[in-house]
Amino acid sequence: MHASIEAVLPDAAVQKALKQMPFCAGRLIVIGIGKAAFNMCEAAEKILGNHITAGLCITKYHHVKHPLHIIQCMEAGHPILDENTIIATGKAEELVSDLKADDLVLFLVSGGGSSLFEDPLIDLETLQKINTELLRSGASIREINAVRKHLSHVKGGRFARLCAPAMVYQVVLSDIIGSPLDAIASGPAYPDATSSSDAFAILQKYGIGTDENTVSALNRETPDRLDNVETCIAGSVEDLSAAAMKECRALGYETYLLTSSLDCEAKEAGSFLSAIAREHCHDNKNIAFLAAGETVVHVRGNGRGGRNQELALSAAKGISSLENAVIFSFGSDGTDGPTDAAGGIVDGSTAEKLKEKGIAIDAVLNNNDAWHALKEVNGLLITGPTGTNVNDLSVILIRK
Repeated sequence: MHASIEAVLPDAAVQKALKQMPFCAGRLIVIGIGKAAFNMCEAAEKILGNHITAGLCITKYHHVKHPLHIIQCMEAGHPILDENTIIATGKAEELVSDLKADDLVLFLVSGGGSSLFEDPLIDLETLQKINTELLRSGASIREINAVRKHLSHVKGGRFARLCAPAMVYQVVLSDIIGSPLDAIASGPAYPDATSSSDAFAILQKYGIGTDENTVSALNRETPDRLDNVETCIAGSVEDLSAAAMKECRALGYETYLLTSSLDCEAKEAGSFLSAIAREHCHDNKNIAFLAAGETVVHVRGNGRGGRNQELALSAAKGISSLENAVIFSFGSDGTDGPTDAAGGIVDGSTAEKLKEKGIAIDAVLNNNDAWHALKEVNGLLITGPTGTNVNDLSVILIRK
């Protein structure tokens, strides 16, 4: 886990991306958004130094490690935006409000930017309600972002328009399967591939109501073309998978990547991975199976947890009594849902230990309370904020 995260930290990725940055004859403005924004901005400062005219880093609470020299750091709400999100985004809009054609905006984007970078077209309370309902509905991140883009002054390519006539050089750490640039952080500097009708259809699909102001905002189409943006993808889940595979092989495992596009219900993914473990537990060799991507949780209960913890707990049921298998799953950003854990780890004894404590796995999953259950059996993976964000990784380890 640590080896794979180390491989996708932003420092080297940002350094490589800046070698391709367009020449800036005027002012250089740095804006960083997302859960990896601090590390990305810090790396940019080290490389560009006093060439930076001004800058702003907007990241999640407790993710700013120390003040930066030039770039101002602000923290805001995630996964649900708050007043600080709007205040910070307003400062970013001010920084790019009077740019000229020879100026350049270095836009450092990472996952989490959708809730951390927002100037809404509707009132905050209504937007929070819609975001919460979408997150609890089991909607995919692409569906959620399609709605977010049409309710925002800065998403769906609208921030790049605010920067014009200046050029925007966008450096992206991708946290979405396939790295769709219009969906990562809801695409503030990329043409929007979704339409107003798409956003309406998604809300209807999940039974989420809209008031008159929301309908009016959704009817405003986002830009489907931008001519002032150049983009570089600096890291993705494929990089996370490759680093994990390399480490597994170094540890003596015959290693297989099942997919880098895992996108089903978390507990179904856990059940599937445990079935693979049962299938291969008697192969008489050390084997590792990896699956990367982003599962979803349809929240029905009122417990505490996240998708990686639910996946691990579900897998615990399937590998019960196996003596040579471990399954773990984690978010590369170090946070899984609204918890302090990156994910969860289980083995063949986990289910029995939970049973001895009077904890029923199915009941826990139905209440979405994986955090408390895993905590009881030392099954939480805790890294703290890692400074990067390129999706999730699940691993099966089988030893002969």
